[in-house]
Amino acid sequence: MKKRRIPPMLADIVQAALASCDGVLFDSCVACPACGGELSRYDVKEKQFAILADAEQKNVIHVRVRRFRCRSCRQICLADQPFYPDTRIGSPVVDLCITLGETIHFPRVASCLADMGIMVDRWSVRNYVQKNTSMVPAVDMFGIRIPRSVVSLSSLAMGIREGSNIDTEEILAACGYPSVGNTSGSLPMDPLTNSRQE
Repeated sequence: MKKRRIPPMLADIVQAALASCDGVLFDSCVACPACGGELSRYDVKEKQFAILADAEQKNVIHVRVRRFRCRSCRQICLADQPFYPDTRIGSPVVDLCITLGETIHFPRVASCLADMGIMVDRWSVRNYVQKNTSMVPAVDMFGIRIPRSVVSLSSLAMGIREGSNIDTEEILAACGYPSVGNTSGSLPMDPLTNSRQE
């Protein structure tokens, strides 16, 4: 099977979308997901969103996520964030794995992502593709299906001024959030549905 060529412009679009989230603080949570109680700020946790790489270096994109403690039940919960349950990378990267996995075998998906400058090992790709339960909304760009979450993020990235960050609510909306209610632990694959990473 012939290797799929990734146009450099597409790689730039995808990398700009993911890089635009670097250092962003997600700190919004309305109520305790367990009991609906009032929340107090607890601390901030740094999470890996994506790993970007070029010929010279690796760049780990981190986001910061506030944790809260419920004043009623004392549970710790996380702010709304662009992560699916039980995943360690941002939901747009998972969406990319799944949309590419619809047409090519998972080892090639990892290779395709590497050609875009995104590092995801093939076993993680396999897990995301196998846990997929529905279609991820996507569009065709340069003959390749790209998730809407990545396209929406790239549009936001183009509109920010140098030295400023995208608003967290806009990032969450681009990724199909804010999250509410899903604590099942399953991996919802439609970013337009609501989900929560606990």
